[in-house]
Amino acid sequence: MFESAELGHTIGKNVYERELPKLREALLEAQYELLDSAKFPLLILVNGVDGAGKGETVNLLKEWMDPRHIATHALTEPTGDERQYPPMWHFWRDLPPKGKTGIFFGSWYSFPILARAYGETGNAALDQAMEQNVRFEKMLTDEGALVLKFWFHLSKARQKQRLKTLEKDPKTRWRVTDLDWEHFKLYDKFYKVSERALRQTGTADAPWIVIEGADARYRSLTAGRIVLEALRRRLDEKTPAPRAPAAPLPPEALDNRGLLRALDLTQSLAKDKYDDQLEKWQGRLNLLTRHKRFRKLPVIVAFEGVDAAGKGGAIRRVTGALDARQYEVHAIAAPSDEELARPYLWRFWRRLPRHGRIAIFDRSWYGRVLVERVEGLCAEYDWMRAYGEINDFEEQLVRHSAVLVKFWLQISPEEQLKRFKEREDIGYKRYKLTPEDWRNRDKWQAYEKAACDMIDRTGTEIAPWTLIAANDKHHARIEILKTLCARIEEAL
Repeated sequence: MFESAELGHTIGKNVYERELPKLREALLEAQYELLDSAKFPLLILVNGVDGAGKGETVNLLKEWMDPRHIATHALTEPTGDERQYPPMWHFWRDLPPKGKTGIFFGSWYSFPILARAYGETGNAALDQAMEQNVRFEKMLTDEGALVLKFWFHLSKARQKQRLKTLEKDPKTRWRVTDLDWEHFKLYDKFYKVSERALRQTGTADAPWIVIEGADARYRSLTAGRIVLEALRRRLDEKTPAPRAPAAPLPPEALDNRGLLRALDLTQSLAKDKYDDQLEKWQGRLNLLTRHKRFRKLPVIVAFEGVDAAGKGGAIRRVTGALDARQYEVHAIAAPSDEELARPYLWRFWRRLPRHGRIAIFDRSWYGRVLVERVEGLCAEYDWMRAYGEINDFEEQLVRHSAVLVKFWLQISPEEQLKRFKEREDIGYKRYKLTPEDWRNRDKWQAYEKAACDMIDRTGTEIAPWTLIAANDKHHARIEILKTLCARIEEAL
């Protein structure tokens, strides 16, 4: 894979100086066209061999283009606070919005490759990380991002020569560290590991571009031209037709039964028993959140369900057991312009809780496969791919010690109508009822089908759904508190 980057590519000074002004002008023009159109974000990943010119290339790109619209993120070891989040969180939060450029100097490839080269992990862990990277990049490109992945390469002899040259010059000596020489001793190992990683992750949507880094003029002009050509091609293309999913979801069961219709909505709890049970389970939840090991757990609770199913009331019974400094409730509405400029999961990535804290979502990332699906706010291909993307997201949360609890609250159409009428008649509840609620009621069957598909495809062994029969609010609230306590106890 690296053979063509060990041929000794060079460009003469005259050619470089002749081509550079034209390249810079065209790059700036394309950058401002991207900025004005805000059609997509540009992500540039810069990886490769130490001493191959990665830093110089990043500096030149920022010099040739307008640096005010380029955010550069250099990979560093996560701090104490950052370790409280999944490893990909450090990249999730820094994704550029549409119209802007993000350069990742070191990326989601760096740590898995380093860990394998140093023998800290095996091929299985490397392959798993690369598979995760492929799925992540597929999501980015499906969301519209232009992803350019550069690998700057040097042969072993060239790298040794480059490090020695930099070390001899007082002006560049600081750029060569003991770690660079330590990596050089493992050059053959890094070569094999990197080749394996690139082979697995060079996809049609985000291929690797390997550039020989020995000659600065060749390296710089090549990288600049590739950025320009990719930008120009993407800016000039017509809006592509919506992609079709590979296969449709299965139709409704022939006997008209489904997960939600099978729920026993007659379950109830008498008022006197409810008061005793509420005190018991709120007390247990409070004690669990004061356990010394709770400080190492982030807890994420997602509430979904039909309109008027009692999500707000259930959330108030949960928060009633908690210290106000421990939790935050996120009421999810239509995305803002800032959120629409990034992948749909971005607004949830940035709301993840630290250890010892609880994030409660009143509606959640499942809007993509519920309201956006039913209301036609995204194409079928987009909500179909979201099932896998959501499962990936939740797997990363759980693998990073998060307690993830997902509730679906279900009531009957008759009970919903009764509650709607009550909201119309009671002044302090009237704000809860909107024209949208009535529109959603007219699409009851479509929402029910979407919810059943969602539960089927995202109810996993590590992040199962808990279906709550909520015709009786007392029963529903106690079941939610009991489930939440059980899940936290299991984690502790």
